Amino acid sequence: MTNATQQTAQTVLENMHSAVLVINQGLQIEYMNPSAEMMFQISRTRARMRPIQELIVDEPEFFSRIQSSLKTRHPFSAYEDDLSVRTGHSLAVDYMASPIEYGDKGSCLLLEFVSRGRHRKLAQEKHLLNQSEASRSLLRGLAHEIKNPLGGIRGAAQLLEREFSSDQDREFTHVIIREADRLKQLVDRMLGPRDIPNKSSLNIHQILEHVRSLVQVEAPHVHFVADYDPSLPEIFGDESMIIQAILNITRNAIKEVPNDKGEITFRSRPLRHYTIGDNTYPLVAKIDIIDNGPGIPDDLKEKLFLPMVTGHAEGTGLGLSIAQTLINQHHGLIEFTSSPGHTVFSLLLPLQNSNE
Repeated sequence: MTNATQQTAQTVLENMHSAVLVINQGLQIEYMNPSAEMMFQISRTRARMRPIQELIVDEPEFFSRIQSSLKTRHPFSAYEDDLSVRTGHSLAVDYMASPIEYGDKGSCLLLEFVSRGRHRKLAQEKHLLNQSEASRSLLRGLAHEIKNPLGGIRGAAQLLEREFSSDQDREFTHVIIREADRLKQLVDRMLGPRDIPNKSSLNIHQILEHVRSLVQVEAPHVHFVADYDPSLPEIFGDESMIIQAILNITRNAIKEVPNDKGEITFRSRPLRHYTIGDNTYPLVAKIDIIDNGPGIPDDLKEKLFLPMVTGHAEGTGLGLSIAQTLINQHHGLIEFTSSPGHTVFSLLLPLQNSNE
């Protein structure tokens, strides 16, 4: 194999979404790609030449299969398996084994693990993106149909106002004009921001602290926790848009947390080789806003980001819809998980759009 071919193969492995390991005849790890580092939560430097039994534990059937494959040189696949790993968790995966010749190491086994949970997650992200685009398209058409007659109603009320001589009669036209303006403003808010993002390099932790200082004044009873990864690079985005998105989610969280022991956590983490929709990015910032409220009702989860959907009697249901639009304009996405006492809204922001 030429150096160019080796380099190409290395690039392919490094950018695969599935976790790839190469193990030798002694079941020691010769190679691990970045996706495997994420799956098994260990760096390749620490993992290299360690027995695979230190990553995957108490799985005799798994080890029997790979030893047989190394001996017979026959590939195999296993589907919908649950493997216990070093962190104490169980991974729901499909995995494939292929005997290969690995440089001067001779006969080795290439293991590829595909997380079933990741497949579900990708489908969910795709659904959120499609839902957001579909709702925006619907709203654009709806806004056109509403705003045109509203303009006619308002204009007719203004003309009618000139014909009235008494203040009492003019008050009726004032009501028509005010309500027409209110409905137009509501439609504009439903459409969300239409400005082109004015992007610059931003420190996401400074933005989070700025939002915290704003909402802490509004809700002094809430305890805020900062859990930041200092290694996270600067993001490239529109500061006011990102502040607004985080602010909308945080204010929603404040409404949910208990008055006596309310807690909201801001957490930042990097994600490597992460896919959002149809695009894979080398590095993505994951910003979590976590609250200890009662959780999101099941009947709201599927439509939470749609305009006018809210769990609050006094709410408009536009905060999350607008936040999703703002983050979509940065090629990102907002997703969530929720259970009683633990709701997490995650903002996913790619970090490589510096020339867009």
